[in-house]
Amino acid sequence: MAQRVAVWALPLVFAVTVHEAAHGWVADRLGDPTARKLGRITFNPLPHIDLVGTILVPMLMLAFTGFLLGWAKPVPVSVGRLRHPKRDMAIVAAAGPAVNLLMAIVWSIALVVAHNLVHSAPAVAVPVLLMAIAGVFVNLVLMAINLLPVPPLDGGRILTGLLPLPVARVFARIEPFGLVILIVLLITGVVRWVLGPVVFGAIDLLPGTDLVLGILPSLFP
Repeated sequence: MAQRVAVWALPLVFAVTVHEAAHGWVADRLGDPTARKLGRITFNPLPHIDLVGTILVPMLMLAFTGFLLGWAKPVPVSVGRLRHPKRDMAIVAAAGPAVNLLMAIVWSIALVVAHNLVHSAPAVAVPVLLMAIAGVFVNLVLMAINLLPVPPLDGGRILTGLLPLPVARVFARIEPFGLVILIVLLITGVVRWVLGPVVFGAIDLLPGTDLVLGILPSLFP
């Protein structure tokens, strides 16, 4: 159990922290300094920790599934302060999944490097190798889930920004029910059916594909 926590915890915390920091950084660049003034544009995980999403849910998932997945405290964005609110909010939303994809690429490169050092420096290379595989998987899953077109997920906000204004206003009204919709999609297996091809399709495009697909099952109980 301790080894599994060590393998999954750092990639997860880093993934959700940088995801939220990216939202805040892009919002600040587009005219809204709210996140910066609240100290949320930081790689320090402490300001981003959410009791349920960053601690409770990952612990339950570790106990029942063998891997960790969760979320951080959402970065506040004042839409009215953005220079072009409708368009810029979509850009702010897209920053989170985009940075998760970037981190998956970085972890995949670390994976290849660690694999090449397994025999010469196993004490360092093996832990990095396992964390890199977890990092690739966690970031791609977070990216895929957040791109679901369900507000308040990032995909929902991106779609709101792309739709004509009258349609966007109607679509935005489902946001209070977004969590319920997501839970239903998770329970019915729709999320796994839709996101599985996205996650594993992305893995196929990254360096170290064979290593990820070969070792990933061993990280589950």
